[in-house]
Amino acid sequence: MERRRLGRLLFAIVFSLAAAGPAHAQSFGFPWWRDAQFQKELVLTADQSTRLDALFQANMPGLRQGRDELDRQESELSRMITIGADEKQVTKQIDRVETLRASLNKTRTLMLLHMRQVLTPDQRVKLNKLYEQREKDRDKPRDGRGRGRQ
Repeated sequence: MERRRLGRLLFAIVFSLAAAGPAHAQSFGFPWWRDAQFQKELVLTADQSTRLDALFQANMPGLRQGRDELDRQESELSRMITIGADEKQVTKQIDRVETLRASLNKTRTLMLLHMRQVLTPDQRVKLNKLYEQREKDRDKPRDGRGRGRQ
């Protein structure tokens, strides 16, 4: 059962990262290592915060550039489909788009792996718990109008 929950959590993190823009570090949607609450709860050292930020900053230009290129290639694919391009050309463009997407996701996932390696095992467990709590909070109904997430 615990293994299944961990699998779902990892899938959720990877899926969120794949779907999210490159400005999202971890799956929290903000640079969590700079947040005072996260620093306190994880007992992050100044060195760890500095190293996490350096990893994030080192990867952001490439991720942004990759996202921009992916957007261009997806636009080209849409254009080709709209004009009724030949299937062989469309297939080549699909391959370009998916290769870029895979590369971008690989880079982002490796960045997250390297960031997690800065943390101690205990900090990783606490980070997972913070993530789970944040997800639960997002799913809570707001003002009686349904789920927090749309």
